[in-house]
Amino acid sequence: MSAPARFPRFFVTSPGPCPYLPGKSERKVFTELSGEHADELNDALSRIGFRRSQNVAYRPSCVDCKACVSVRVVADEFRPNASQRRALRRNSDLIATACKPWSTQEQYALLQEYLEARHPGGGMTEMDDVDYADMVEQTPVSSYIIEYREPDENGEAGRLVGACLTDRQGDGLSMIYSFFDPDHPARSGLGNFIILDHILRAAQAELPYVYLGYWVEGAARMQYKTRYKPLERLGPEGWHPFADGNRD
Repeated sequence: MSAPARFPRFFVTSPGPCPYLPGKSERKVFTELSGEHADELNDALSRIGFRRSQNVAYRPSCVDCKACVSVRVVADEFRPNASQRRALRRNSDLIATACKPWSTQEQYALLQEYLEARHPGGGMTEMDDVDYADMVEQTPVSSYIIEYREPDENGEAGRLVGACLTDRQGDGLSMIYSFFDPDHPARSGLGNFIILDHILRAAQAELPYVYLGYWVEGAARMQYKTRYKPLERLGPEGWHPFADGNRD
């Protein structure tokens, strides 16, 4: 007779400055993901709003703020709009490969370019290559890096222009972190394309959802997530359709 699965122990961080809303503080509740049941635990926690970072699952637990809302795209019902169709056509020649979660110097160099252009002064800009390797490789669940490469003159995979650390869950794909060439002269909308590619991958694999992390009301840099419809948000009564400006 096998031993019962151990119920996870949860911890709470001390309050710190909110990275999304000026003047606010953030606090997180978290637990460790480890052992043979890590995938199942990660799946269950993601359905109630947790996100994974290395071997930890966490979610906001702020005392006076509920702005962070988990959102997910309903993959098989998604229909791209005109601008999304253009992004798909513009980048349709990219060669996408799902790789084992193993960091490379090429990925790290691209990440640094992305952070310096899109998130200057952010906490991740201080990451060195060892920190990046930890982010990618310290995973107790089913994960991979999807690389997006331009074809070379022979049609083979050439220069890396985008990447996404992705978890495959029982009910969908969870986009942990994506980055891309921020100044490519011919490939505007690379970030958009990476999300669209994940939605198409999930639908083809008959996985119902793509988890996009948190939408933060009042944070301008999180509003792009509302462009992917139908979108669901997690509220006190569970998941329900997202409507811009709605509140739980």
